[in-house]
Amino acid sequence: MEQIKSVIEAAWENRNLLNEEKTISAIREVINLLDVGKLRVAEPTNNGWQVNEWVKKAVVLYFPIQKMETIEAGPLEFHDKIPLKTGYAEKGIRVVPHAVARHGAYISSGTILMPSYVNIGAYVDQGTMVDTWATVGSCAQIGKHVHLSGGVGIGGVLEPLQASPVIIEDNAFIGSRCIVVEGVHVETEAVLGANVVLTGSTKIIDVTGNEPIELKGRVPARSVVIPGSYTKSFPSGNYNVPCALIIGKRKESTNKKTSLNDALRTHNVAV
Repeated sequence: MEQIKSVIEAAWENRNLLNEEKTISAIREVINLLDVGKLRVAEPTNNGWQVNEWVKKAVVLYFPIQKMETIEAGPLEFHDKIPLKTGYAEKGIRVVPHAVARHGAYISSGTILMPSYVNIGAYVDQGTMVDTWATVGSCAQIGKHVHLSGGVGIGGVLEPLQASPVIIEDNAFIGSRCIVVEGVHVETEAVLGANVVLTGSTKIIDVTGNEPIELKGRVPARSVVIPGSYTKSFPSGNYNVPCALIIGKRKESTNKKTSLNDALRTHNVAV
C-alpha cells in the first residue's frame, strides 16, 4: 500500500506520470479497493477521524485516465467516464429505481437506496437508508444505521476540491432537505431537523444553557439541531443570517428509535 501511495503522490505533483501504466494501475487499484470497502478516504481511529489525503487524490486522478463511454442500463443510457456500481443482490443491498451509485463508492449490506445518488469515493455503512432524491457526495463518510431523509444533500470533495470529506457518524438522523457540506462532521446519534444547512463557516449555536456556546464544522453527539438565524451588521444595515441551533440532546437512557421520537416530540422538530 505504501508503494501505491508513493505512486499516487508522485502523479499528483507531476500529471505527466498519468500516461505511465504503473500510475494508471495504481489509481485503478485504489478505486477498486474503495469500491469493496477495503480502503477509505477517511476512517475512525482511537484518536478521532483520520483523513487519507492520498486516497482522495487518487479519486481526483481517476477522472483524467478514464475515457468517456456509453453505459446502458436496460432502457436507460448514460455517457460518462465512471462505470455504474453493480452486484447489489449478492451484496445484500436494496436498490429502488432510479437509484444510482458509481463504481468506487462502497455501500454495505443492509443498506437501502431509494431513488438517490451516491458518488465515487463515498462510504455508506451497514443498515443506512438513503431516502428519495438524497445525494451522497464524493468521498463522504456515512455511518451505520443513518437515515438520510428525502432531498438531503451531503456534499463531496471534488467540485470544488475540499480538504476534508463530510462525516456523518452512526445512528444520526438527517432531516428532509438538509444540506451538509464543506467537511462538516456530524457526530453519533445527532438529529438534524428539516432544512438545516451546515457549511464549514455556519455558526452552530448551543442554546441549551444560560449562555450560548458557538461551534463551527461539528455537531456534537446526540445533539438535536434546528435552523435558526442571528443578526449581523453590514455597511447597509443589520440583517438576519442563517445559523443552526442546538436545542437539546437525545437521551442515552432509551433506545435509539425511542430516543429519536422523544427528541422530535419534545422539541417540536420537523423532519
